[in-house]
Amino acid sequence: MTIKPLVNEDDMWEAVINYADNCSWGAGKNLARQMRTSDFRDWERVFIALVDNQIAGYCTLAKTDCIPKVPYTPYIGYMFVGEPYRGHRFSEKLINFALAYAKGVGFDKVYLVSDHVNLYEKYGFIKIDEKPAPWNPETLETIFMHLT
Repeated sequence: MTIKPLVNEDDMWEAVINYADNCSWGAGKNLARQMRTSDFRDWERVFIALVDNQIAGYCTLAKTDCIPKVPYTPYIGYMFVGEPYRGHRFSEKLINFALAYAKGVGFDKVYLVSDHVNLYEKYGFIKIDEKPAPWNPETLETIFMHLT
């Protein structure tokens, strides 16, 4: 498994758009839309996990995430690993790659938004905040932080 950072000029950009658009996770369509409109600028990246040149998963590092009006940046977002590749710690490898990249561009902290309980804590993230989900104000999303 290899991890590759992408910018919109990359030759795999369209393939990742198609993969995200057709993956089993509904938020993949949001990532595909953001990639189509070139919403990733400056140091922001899409990271892909490849197995035998096949896309196995992805995540992003971006200035913002789904929770508006918070002082945190940057965020690891859109974490997804395809079903055939789960159970091989690809999420952890993608996270570690994104953390190293963030440190390399000058960030000492990285944030992540999730409603998963006891998932990202095992990767060293700590809970720092809770906010209502924009799509359902009765649901809370947790904001996690990790030092780079």
